[in-house]
Amino acid sequence: MSRYPAAVLRRTAPFLSGGIALLLAGAIIQSPESSFAASLQGLKLWWTLVFPALMPFLMLSEMLNASGFVHAAGVLMEPLIRPLFRLPGSAGWALALGMTSGFPGGAHSAALLHKQGRLSGEEAGRLASLAHFASPVTILIVIGSAMLHSPAIGYGLLAIHWLAGLAAGITLSRRASRRDTAPAAAPTPPQPLSAAAGQGSPQRRSSLTRRAMAAAAEARARDGRGFGRLLGDSVASAVQNLMLAGGCIIAFAVAAHIAGRLLPQLPGSLRAGLLEVHLGAQALVSAGGALPGGITGPLGLALLSALLGWGGLCSQLLALAALKPAGVKFLPFAGGRLLHGLYAFLLALAFYRPLMAMRQAALPAFGPAYLPAADGGGTMAVWSFTPELLLAFLALLCGLIACSGAALIISRRYLRSR
Repeated sequence: MSRYPAAVLRRTAPFLSGGIALLLAGAIIQSPESSFAASLQGLKLWWTLVFPALMPFLMLSEMLNASGFVHAAGVLMEPLIRPLFRLPGSAGWALALGMTSGFPGGAHSAALLHKQGRLSGEEAGRLASLAHFASPVTILIVIGSAMLHSPAIGYGLLAIHWLAGLAAGITLSRRASRRDTAPAAAPTPPQPLSAAAGQGSPQRRSSLTRRAMAAAAEARARDGRGFGRLLGDSVASAVQNLMLAGGCIIAFAVAAHIAGRLLPQLPGSLRAGLLEVHLGAQALVSAGGALPGGITGPLGLALLSALLGWGGLCSQLLALAALKPAGVKFLPFAGGRLLHGLYAFLLALAFYRPLMAMRQAALPAFGPAYLPAADGGGTMAVWSFTPELLLAFLALLCGLIACSGAALIISRRYLRSR
């Protein structure tokens, strides 16, 4: 009996999607001028924010994966990622990529690891949900600097967004471990790490280094592409994925506009926020005057944090499109987005006073001069921010590897004391 609703949903899904498409087509025909303006808004959003923010990272992910760097980093991060998120160590690469590039960069990395056989379908879904973060460009430049006119609040929102996403990932991993107490085998299993933890520290570090170098060499030999072909394939793959993202963003921008005409009784920020995060943030900031304390009050920042955690249906469908070979379902993925939004809402309320204190006493490095111009800067503002994002990505990788080494040392000392 429990399978009956799911079977009915599968049978009616084509008719439902066809009906929605006809409804959208009719609404566009009825009001072509406003629909065209909404599509231009989505196109501008994709070209000025999404394309320059994701293009370097998608190319970098493809090239470093083929070179074996991702596999070596996965071996080094295994002692931290496996016990913390119940995922292979290579998931740390996708996590760092998602935190610095924004969605759907983490989902594309998870799909690539699944294609290589390093993740099961369930693990790929959890990793994509864990690495599903809004781009720092969106939070720092668009929301913090341009909308709220406070880069310090942008940094605070980014920290809350990252902490809430990690907390949601840990929660989902504990639920997965209770559901299945036997994790799927990974190419870099944690058992040898634990078995060798009682050995001397220099020998253990040498063994881990040799395993990382061997994994990188094996991955390079298995890929076999030269630099020229790899560069061309990376550019082609990144552009193809970004074209798909652009089409979805334009379609959802038009859908948000049509929903405003069909459902005028719903708040504009709710309509836009459910569909697309950038449009939702803009609508919420515009309507922030009706909230107690304004948009920078406790409730306003909490709602903004929850919106960023939810991410919008547009980004979720983009992630699911990348994860289609893994068979990831929508409802579990959307549940992870809701959990991220809930944690972000609670953390924003809990850290509101420190956030306001940081706003009043922001360091000079966090001032407006540090960030690229957000008003009228367009694509060049995001491109000028790319070096900082790449440095943040490398810093996150180094931090994860350092924490992994600390976890390995702690586990070795714990086993030695027993």
